[in-house]
Amino acid sequence: MTIAFKVNGKDVVVDVAPMRRLSEVLRRDLGLTGTKVCCGAGDCGSCTVLIDGTAVCSCMVPAARAAGRSLTTVEGLAGGGLQRAFHHYGAAQCGICTPGMVVAAAALLAGNPTPTEDQVVTALGGVLCRCTGYRKIVRAVLDAHRFDGGPAEPAAAEPAPGGAVGARVPRVDGLAKIAGAEVYSADAIPADALWLRIVRSPHAHADFTIGDTAALAEDCPGLVRVFTAPDIPGARRFGAIVGFHDQPVLAEGTVRYRGEAVAVAVFETAPAAEAFEVADFPVRWRPLAPLETMEQALDDGAPLLHADRPGNVLATGLVHKGDPEAAFDGAGVVVEGEFETPFIEHAYLEPEAGFARRLGNRIEVFAGTQAPYLNRDGIAAILGIEPRDVRVVPVTCGGGFGGKLDLSIQPYLALAAWLLERPVAGVYSRPESMASTTKRHPSRIRVRIAADADGRLRAIDLSGDFNTGAYASWGPAVTRRVPVHASGPYFYPAVRVRSRAVLTHNPPSGAFRGFGVPQAAFAQETLFDEMADKLGIDRLEFRHLNALRPGQATATGQVLEDSLGMVACIEALREKWRRARQAAARHNGDSPGHLRRGVGVACLWYGFGNTASANPSTIRVTLKADGTLVLFQGAVDIGQGSDTVITQICADALGLAMSDLSLVRGDTDLTADAGKTSASRQTYVSGRAAQLAGVALRGEILRLANAGDDATLALEGTALRVGVGGGEAAREIDLATLPADAEGVVLSGEGTFDPPTSPLDENGQGVPYSCYGFAAQMAEVEVDMELGSVKVLAVTAAHDLGRSVNPILVEGQVEGGVAQGIGYALMEEYLPGLSDNLHDYLIPTVGDVPAIETIVVEEANPLGPFGAKGIGEPALIPTAPAILGAVREASGVSIRRLPATPDRVRQAILAAQGGDR
Repeated sequence: MTIAFKVNGKDVVVDVAPMRRLSEVLRRDLGLTGTKVCCGAGDCGSCTVLIDGTAVCSCMVPAARAAGRSLTTVEGLAGGGLQRAFHHYGAAQCGICTPGMVVAAAALLAGNPTPTEDQVVTALGGVLCRCTGYRKIVRAVLDAHRFDGGPAEPAAAEPAPGGAVGARVPRVDGLAKIAGAEVYSADAIPADALWLRIVRSPHAHADFTIGDTAALAEDCPGLVRVFTAPDIPGARRFGAIVGFHDQPVLAEGTVRYRGEAVAVAVFETAPAAEAFEVADFPVRWRPLAPLETMEQALDDGAPLLHADRPGNVLATGLVHKGDPEAAFDGAGVVVEGEFETPFIEHAYLEPEAGFARRLGNRIEVFAGTQAPYLNRDGIAAILGIEPRDVRVVPVTCGGGFGGKLDLSIQPYLALAAWLLERPVAGVYSRPESMASTTKRHPSRIRVRIAADADGRLRAIDLSGDFNTGAYASWGPAVTRRVPVHASGPYFYPAVRVRSRAVLTHNPPSGAFRGFGVPQAAFAQETLFDEMADKLGIDRLEFRHLNALRPGQATATGQVLEDSLGMVACIEALREKWRRARQAAARHNGDSPGHLRRGVGVACLWYGFGNTASANPSTIRVTLKADGTLVLFQGAVDIGQGSDTVITQICADALGLAMSDLSLVRGDTDLTADAGKTSASRQTYVSGRAAQLAGVALRGEILRLANAGDDATLALEGTALRVGVGGGEAAREIDLATLPADAEGVVLSGEGTFDPPTSPLDENGQGVPYSCYGFAAQMAEVEVDMELGSVKVLAVTAAHDLGRSVNPILVEGQVEGGVAQGIGYALMEEYLPGLSDNLHDYLIPTVGDVPAIETIVVEEANPLGPFGAKGIGEPALIPTAPAILGAVREASGVSIRRLPATPDRVRQAILAAQGGDR
């Protein structure tokens, strides 16, 4: 039918099927890709638009309902005060939810320009965010009126040359994300692209045979071709770590988890691909008994998932220091326990999407990723071509958290485009994304801790099993990182930590913000509370007493002499801890009812970069004859802000303004390898490389001008002015007169940094990381003793960053990490085969995240750029144990299985009371 309506004040007429989703019409027919589609079920709110001023999820609205109505999308709000407020406060991180947030907020502000915080929370309650922790979004909406007419919030002035590091600089990609102009993987697809659908296993374990696929063409309009494993021209398996490439691109004869890919069907159009009934694909299944738990997989008689992995153990790890048994024998107090954590879904809002195209004997892949060079090498192996013949362009990434380190949709796009020699696109549905991609490792951890009667730690003995699912992914990295970190940021004379990654018939477990450290921290910090209580020592003071100090050896024997801010982080909380506990005690004394309050604390340390292995990053900056200054940086920004931070660092190292720099983001044809965006490494490693690149280019300029190190630089067109001081006139370099290369470059600087580490010996002794972050977080909660529900009232987070390069981004990372920690502690549990949407899989909403105070501690690292370290993963790790400690203080019960859902908390309360009502 023909439908006429207004969009952003303009009349439009479209011919559509009346039941087509309005979101599809806006995106595909009208090109308004600012409206994002992340779930297709009205669960996430990213597709929110206004219809006659009312906010609706456009993915749930049939196109016919738009007839005669007035629609507003995020593009129609561009330039308003609300968006300026979002930019000022850093309310967009990855940005995929931002259009939905802006539109939902606009609906509220249209009738209520100065709402209360409760009204803002209610208005935004239908839009999910996985990055920001919501607090900056709420602040932006509350203050939007100050940016739209009347006395506006002053715009932040650009830092002077040399003053960018440490400044509250809005993110360089912020305005585009807030206006809906940023291009994500599903937005960049060519109009002439073919579309793929992947046929996946409905069984956790089965043998299968594929029948005649040629007959499908008669029943499937638009089908171009079906690909199965024999069509792969190169390697048929891939993986994240050398030596662990065990995951089939397309399974052959056997599947090992629900959602495993067995075939790819390619269609002429997206509607044809979406209409394909996967259940009609000619495959015959013979279901087999799956090994769904680690106990089943480790049983002596269990069949092997992989013949070369005896006992279904993928990898192990060990750190052994001193004599733990002797320490336990002479200890004054010993505490012990067993802890369990579940699968956790990354729940990044942008599902996997992208396209690939073949250009002669090269392939180009455009998709969101955290690891473009790892992707390039994996795709090259699968296609049987050289890595130089693969170009990976990381399109703006709508969240990652480790889940977009692995190959997902990329091999299928590349395979189909390579063999068909036409562009091929695809977008995962939310159920497909949740079924097929990696998760946080479930764990079962057993731990004993010993201390002297005066509270000083003597030993820790921890063993942890981690459910790594059907294939390796980053399981080996988890087994290496956990033993190093399991003792926490504390001094133990004796340590024994063992880890195993166990193979089961579940989705592969991979990297997720912490690589196993959150699981270990939950166990150790919970026992610390019990130890402190047994000793009669305040829980914060117990941690202060045992915190690592300069000159003490870590669990791996590494002696840290500087940039060790653990004590400072604890001291930053001391007065707040005292006041919060007094307030909780007053509340509990004055209100003898069922609502009880408690305060908890937890600490963390985290090594930045790869564990005891090479971890280099290279950044390049060039100056052209026409005066264009270009920063080539391949450190992929997944919302954490590396584009902004690295620009700040390079600008200050060079001595020019940030606005002088043009940014070329990650592209394996254009940018050097800056390593993967993981392990909280980009500020420290790539930032240092950017600093070295800036220093190198500055050195070239100063030599050319015969100027000293204290000279100032100014770039105006092709004139580069070098101020030398002392009353002497500035020396001017006319760039247009300098010899240029084929790209027009006249001067350049490159920096490479690889943090110094050493291999670990057979006992895990050595230098696994050259730099560590430290933190202490305090959580205040209220527990309903009758319902078992837990409400987080406030979180205070003190983090040692070395140097805060950008306080706006630091606060955003802390708030986002705390929000994920709340979900980890209280609500999130992925159930294979059952969790396939964002309605049933719960992540925190804006109403679940309380006020969060960020306290920055700066213990400069001598190798970090301007002393900086990092913040990405540390922000999450202490939150759950701090919350669980507060629950214990409020309710008197210790929760040892996550998440602490109301039924589990209530059951524990009843058990402690000796009843089972």
